[in-house]
Amino acid sequence: MQKMTDKVLAMVSIAGKAGKIASGEFSVEKAVKSGKAKLVIVAKDASDNTRKLFNNACAFYKVPIIEYSNKADLGHCIGKDNRASVCILDEGLANAILKKIDLA
Repeated sequence: MQKMTDKVLAMVSIAGKAGKIASGEFSVEKAVKSGKAKLVIVAKDASDNTRKLFNNACAFYKVPIIEYSNKADLGHCIGKDNRASVCILDEGLANAILKKIDLA
């Protein structure tokens, strides 16, 4: 793992501990459609259907989306099993994560 990867996943983990995330396809999609999602993170090894679903939904609802890490690491950093998608519900945390990605 690269050093920058750790920082992003650490921030996702912090968001999880603060209760500021939704994970799993259904919960993330619901958060995007309800306007609560501030950033969607899709694992790079997610299925094509999952990536297409979130790319389309995020484009329509104007939610930033990034493809990052893998399902195992994404799930692990929030204390769950494999997760193909996670969304951040807090604008400050979402912006901080996007800044880290830009620096990577």
